Amino acid sequence: MGGCTFSVVAKGATAQEAFDRATSEARYENGHGGYTGTIAEKDSFVVIALPEGIEAEAYADQLIENRDERVDDKWGPAGAIKLSHDEWLFFGWASS
Repeated sequence: MGGCTFSVVAKGATAQEAFDRATSEARYENGHGGYTGTIAEKDSFVVIALPEGIEAEAYADQLIENRDERVDDKWGPAGAIKLSHDEWLFFGWASS
């Protein structure tokens, strides 16, 4: 099976709450069968600090392109970047 990248923004009071909401919505929309290529395939995340002066989506794309070990495994955790007090960007590779 292959892999593909995903990126999704979710709201929650905490990163865990936002992650749970994002995975739940993805499983609702794409099913529970696996290999959806979405955040539905993830069961954990790693918070990554956003450097000053760079846009969050561009940084996420850069980490994926550079094969950053924190987000380079389709079976590993998703990356998470805090966008605001209640909004998170989750991204990475997922099995498809």
